[in-house]
Amino acid sequence: MSNKITQKDINDAVWKACDTFRGSIDPSVYKDYVLTMLFLKYLSDVHDDKYEVHLKKYNGDKERADRAMKHERFVVPEHSHFKYLYDHRNEANIGELINIALTDLEEANREKLYSEDGAGIFQNIDFNSSKLGEPKDKNTRLKNLLLDFNKEALDLRPSHLDGVDIIGGAYMFLIENFASDAGKKAGEFFTPKEVSALIAKLTKSKPGSRICDPTCGSASLLIKAGEEVGSDNFSLYGQEANGSTWALAVMNMFLHGFDNATIRWGDTIRNPKLKEGDTLMKFDTVVANPPFSLDKWGKVEDKDGDKTTVSYDPESDMYNRFWRGVPPKSKGDWAFISHMIETLNEQGKAGVVVPHGVLFRGASEGRIRQRTIEENLLEAVIGLPANLFFGTGIPAAILIFNKAKTSNNVLFIDASKEFESAKNQNKLRETDINHIVTTYRDFTAGKLQPGIAEDKFSYVATFAEIQENDFNLNIPRYVDTFEEEPEVDIAAVQKEIEQLEADLKSVQAEMDKYLKELMQ
Repeated sequence: MSNKITQKDINDAVWKACDTFRGSIDPSVYKDYVLTMLFLKYLSDVHDDKYEVHLKKYNGDKERADRAMKHERFVVPEHSHFKYLYDHRNEANIGELINIALTDLEEANREKLYSEDGAGIFQNIDFNSSKLGEPKDKNTRLKNLLLDFNKEALDLRPSHLDGVDIIGGAYMFLIENFASDAGKKAGEFFTPKEVSALIAKLTKSKPGSRICDPTCGSASLLIKAGEEVGSDNFSLYGQEANGSTWALAVMNMFLHGFDNATIRWGDTIRNPKLKEGDTLMKFDTVVANPPFSLDKWGKVEDKDGDKTTVSYDPESDMYNRFWRGVPPKSKGDWAFISHMIETLNEQGKAGVVVPHGVLFRGASEGRIRQRTIEENLLEAVIGLPANLFFGTGIPAAILIFNKAKTSNNVLFIDASKEFESAKNQNKLRETDINHIVTTYRDFTAGKLQPGIAEDKFSYVATFAEIQENDFNLNIPRYVDTFEEEPEVDIAAVQKEIEQLEADLKSVQAEMDKYLKELMQ
């Protein structure tokens, strides 16, 4: 069958389905509706594909086929099926019908679609919400959404698709495009795929690794880190504080076929959920793009009348993650980094995106940074181009920590000049990523001596040098990117000015001539 549906067909079709909402509803709101519908449609289509296979196998015996369906990856109750909703698209209570469909789908797949705390993945989405407009407008929108997803191009039966990763690909495509539409809010749920690819390569996990993202958003970075392993032998763990985004991450895992991933909902600092018994789970690889300089990340005081109880205080963190020091109240960067380091196993590696202030700010942040460097955990500091991330133009850096570091040196890379500038955003090209990764791998292989490794790009600093700089990691202190101004030849410039003045005179004379002719 040559007319299989390609990645591009599906991407175009789902992007078109968003037209239903465009202009009247904010993308950061409607993305959840479109992505949830994509998930529901996929489960329904897979169900139909499998049912056909079982019917054939049992020569049309429906009862036996139904029985076999109970052992499939997902159970889809009849009124949770996309077709049922599509057939009822003109009902006045279609929003409610979709809600019921989702609740019953969760119930039928409790093991998969509920978190260990008893939260269902659809509990944060309401298809009957006034966010979708007045009842009449809302019903029209939902009907259009069902019509769009019923189109031939969105037949998501595996037998019709040109490859297994297409659904996951469409989901990522949507999330990425919503991110560029949603502007500021987008940084909360999406790391640009080039940055994800870079971090995944820098922290490349061995087969058998446990990989974690403690602030996973919709899980694009975590999935990239898994795909970088090069085999199916790895396990993925994530935690996300925002309930709607957590649900996207869970769906994202299923759509990519990572059914055994563990994605938990909650605040990683105040309430880490990835644990073994009473201790934090340890990982081979931890990757993250945490919120930049998060305010009020830590201490929580609950006021009840005149009584104030402290429900969480980093000073007395039960997992002792802040023994190097407690970051300032208004800047959570080192809190996330401390958490990441404490959850690495003895060979573990962490890669984290940070704003540049993390490299040089003083006070408690300076002390934590110094201790981390003295423990010889910091392996590399990589400055990225400005305007790579959604919702912020500020340049960021990547820090690599390695529990199994072999030398006392730290690699500094200034990659801020190597990118492709696009309309709203700069982008890392494959060559830019490779330049960084090759330099880093040469460094870890012991091929780079202290001092300048590549002019204006990379530098290997010794512990003594960093100590001399008071543990300040600001990249220009190590990588000299100063550009000499070319000498100015005064005589030549003077000559050029005279020439230009002469040209100007003759042009003016000519203009006068034309004007005179026009006046006659």
